[in-house]
Amino acid sequence: MTAPSTGWLPQLLATGLALALVLGLAWLVLRTLRRLQPGLGGRTAGVPQVLHSAGLGPRERLVLVQHRGREYLLGVSAGGVQLIDRWEASASASAAGAPEAGGGMASPSSGPG
Repeated sequence: MTAPSTGWLPQLLATGLALALVLGLAWLVLRTLRRLQPGLGGRTAGVPQVLHSAGLGPRERLVLVQHRGREYLLGVSAGGVQLIDRWEASASASAAGAPEAGGGMASPSSGPG
């Protein structure tokens, strides 16, 4: 009254083949998503890079950001982000500009006492 069993080996092989197919498809989808999303897999060309940050108060900061060949000096506070200045980035200007900006930002916060 029961159907005759054909054996467990063909069922095991079919299950293993289906699992391999699902894992292969998942790998292809993840690989495609990684290529499409900037910032993953070493692709950081379109992502802004923070070069320097200096605190001015408990909730205020000056941030030097480089993005697409330009550098931006931003004022960041609880109220939002304000663009202070921008200029073309170059290797010598960013190397010379970052320490000057850091040194200039530290002296006003040191105060008279």
